[in-house]
Amino acid sequence: MAQRMSQTLGQSVIVDNRPGAAGQIGTEAAAKAPPDGYTLVIVELPHAIAPAVTAKLPYDLLRDFTPVTMIGTSPLVLFAGMDEGSKDFRGFMKTAAASASPPAIAHSGAGTVSHLAGELLAQRSKIRFNMVPYRGSAPALTDVAAGTVAGHFATLASGSSLVGARRIRPLLVASAKRVDIPGLQGVPALAESGLAGMEIDQWWALVAPATTPLEVVEKLRAEAVAALAHASVKERMSALGVQLRGSTTGELRAFMRAEAERWQRVAREIGLQPQ
Repeated sequence: MAQRMSQTLGQSVIVDNRPGAAGQIGTEAAAKAPPDGYTLVIVELPHAIAPAVTAKLPYDLLRDFTPVTMIGTSPLVLFAGMDEGSKDFRGFMKTAAASASPPAIAHSGAGTVSHLAGELLAQRSKIRFNMVPYRGSAPALTDVAAGTVAGHFATLASGSSLVGARRIRPLLVASAKRVDIPGLQGVPALAESGLAGMEIDQWWALVAPATTPLEVVEKLRAEAVAALAHASVKERMSALGVQLRGSTTGELRAFMRAEAERWQRVAREIGLQPQ
């Protein structure tokens, strides 16, 4: 996307990865950058969850940023091992319900998407699971493949190599209906599994510092949406299980507000306190 925007804008669009503090360092830097259109940041689902699970953040997602456009979404997937009890989602849940001790669901840390998804699954299904923290999806899915833990929620991009090697299988997409994504075709969705209402899409969006001039925002939005429609970008992102979807600034503002409010409710529902 950045490469395509560089070509159409006629100037370099530099990707400056700033890891650390679960993305807070880079996001804070973008929030404090001059609102001149030369600094953009990609925010995602964890940014909407963070206010519900983090006691103090150095920025406010809704106050400190101007929405530019949605980039895309990817459904969260429940992955399990290749054992007999995990051939499909119904079998997985039946095995879990009959287990003498709660089966382990791996997650990427308290308050992460995978943690909240696991807690919601336990609450909605009325089946107990043991939530086990890991340092990310890669080690979690490795242990799913080894049979150390029963399952893990992640995106297709995280699990595709192990799925391709037939070491794990996707049991459920956390969407209202089945998705037409290579690797997930035929995988049941929530409604047909009796879990309607716990839809979870990973999402990515482009935002600018607050008070960036509207004419600049609209110029950047048009360039970004055009980049998303380019065949090379669509091909690359489709291989990662990402469904591209641009938006207006107003649509993105309403979406981010709804997501922030939703995850506040979910955190209260499962009894998760900000840390």
